[in-house]
Amino acid sequence: MAAEEGTDMEAILDLTGSQLRSWEDILLTPHLTELDLTTNRLTTIDPAIGTLTSLRKLSLRQNLLTTEAVAPLGQYTALHNLTELVLHDNKITQLPDLRHFTALTSLDVSFNELSELAGVEHLPSSLKQLYFAKNEIGTLPSLSHLSHLEILELGSNKIKVMSGLGGLPALRELWLGRNKIREIDLGGLTGLVRLSLQSNRLTHIAGLEGCAGLEELYLSHNGINTLEGLDGLARLRILDVSANRVDRVQGLEHLTRLEDLWLNDNQIPSLAGLGVALVGCTGTLTTLYLENNPAAKDPQYVLKLREQLPNLRQLDAIML
Repeated sequence: MAAEEGTDMEAILDLTGSQLRSWEDILLTPHLTELDLTTNRLTTIDPAIGTLTSLRKLSLRQNLLTTEAVAPLGQYTALHNLTELVLHDNKITQLPDLRHFTALTSLDVSFNELSELAGVEHLPSSLKQLYFAKNEIGTLPSLSHLSHLEILELGSNKIKVMSGLGGLPALRELWLGRNKIREIDLGGLTGLVRLSLQSNRLTHIAGLEGCAGLEELYLSHNGINTLEGLDGLARLRILDVSANRVDRVQGLEHLTRLEDLWLNDNQIPSLAGLGVALVGCTGTLTTLYLENNPAAKDPQYVLKLREQLPNLRQLDAIML
């Protein structure tokens, strides 16, 4: 039933998709370093896991585990070598107490039933990647003790205010798509490189002044009318403001490293002056999406854009 990976057949046990309902057929050997039980029907956790002192990766993704079922994890102090824990897609409503997992660098509790992040203060400061996508989270507590956190995924929740995000000096990626956010408040996240606020309730761009290192910004499917607040983002390479209400291309003069620009599904009336508006990135811009704007109906649409943006390699789905 088991499928081993790598060279050490005793160290890695992969039982993905085995449709297990109990632990009776799972042989937990003392030297296990990786245990993958993705896509089974487990409703409990075998206490024997708590004796696996060499375990580094544990995946319980897509099972039937409840809050009560995962709570005993906090008692397994012997799991001091665990670096990755995946609880994705279960029935968990509250975080287990993982304060003793001092080597943990990645935790995934996405696709569960968390309505709040009670107990987040007990997560170990060693965490570098934290995933809470597709829950019911409405507010954010302080995460400032997670000083090594590099990736934070909070997409598809019910967050209205970007609070609790200050004091994360190592954060490089922040994913907040599909929430209910109206204002950008990054709380001094100066190390941020990638930010996603797609499918929120933004009507303008502001609050990015302290993000000089930002390279990728995703703002599609909001209600943004004007391109503004981007002057200080000199390192920006990718800007996605598709599916908004933008009716004029402006405020992009300082984006001298821009490579990809997504402006499709907006209200830009014509191609006139587009080359001037993008003068700062004429030499770097290689991909432009402008379809589903009134401007895209110009009979010389492709020709005019190639003339204004000579380094363009892709226009919408067209390779030039």
